Order: sequence, then C-alpha cells, then structure tokens
Amino acid sequence: MEEIICMKQNPFGFEAAEDSPGYLLWQTTQTWQRLLRKVLEPYGISHAQFVILATLLWHQKSSEEVTQNDLVHLTRLDKMTVSKSLGKLVSQGYLERYENFRDNRAKTVLLTDNGKALTSEIVPLIEGMDALFFGSLIPEDQQKLIKILQALVRKKS
Repeated sequence: MEEIICMKQNPFGFEAAEDSPGYLLWQTTQTWQRLLRKVLEPYGISHAQFVILATLLWHQKSSEEVTQNDLVHLTRLDKMTVSKSLGKLVSQGYLERYENFRDNRAKTVLLTDNGKALTSEIVPLIEGMDALFFGSLIPEDQQKLIKILQALVRKKS
C-alpha cells in the first residue's frame, strides 16, 4: 500500500532521470551544442546562422533557388530566428536577398562569395567535431542512431 501511495506522489514515469529518453536527449543536445559553440565562436556566428549557411551551400551546389520561407521549412527554425539570422548574415556580407522572380512576396536568399568561403571553411570543422563527439559509438550504433533520429524528425514533420 505504501508503495502505491509513493508511486502516486512521484509524478515521473521513470525510476531515474537517466532512464528518460527526453532527459537524455536534452543532456546530449546540450553537450553537443556546447562543443559546437566553441567551433563557431571564432567566426562570430550562431548555430542557427551556421545551419542557414550550410543549408544554402548544400542547395546552391545543385543550383536550387531557396527562399526565406524555404529556409524555415528546410532548417526547422522558427520564422523569427530565420529572419533575424538572415538580417545579421546579410549585414556581415555572407548573404544577399532578392525579390523572387516568381513571387514578389518571397525573398530569394543567396550566399555571397564570402559566405561560400566561410561555410566551406566551417563545414569540415563541424563534421570533425561531430566525428569526435559521435566517435564513442561503434559505426553500427552510429547508423542506428541516425535512423532513429531520422524517424523522429519525419514523425514531427
């Protein structure tokens, strides 16, 4: 009876915090983002700004036109974060925005030569940091993790 009363008083569904996937994901994300900030800090850009730059570089390699609204969907960042990040990146000379020729309400976003050079310099550093961070997992587990994360992202689309 005491055990039942104690369980009702405990609002958590787990014996220990380390058993909660949400808590572990939060801790993992915080650790990974801390390492990421150390890589990006010398370049004066945030993680969100880097994601925008890398997304644009990826899509511009295949000559795909990307609008500001596309960036919201591609990056899964909120509209305000994308807007503020684009403003800063434009002022730093890494991006240009133009009126979209198909829809004058939309803005096409392009990397400048400086933006391409910066992003091309940072991507290998981030990938190296990722390799170290995720390198504690054996390759099979890394692939499993990727599949799990892809499934979670797809489910929340």
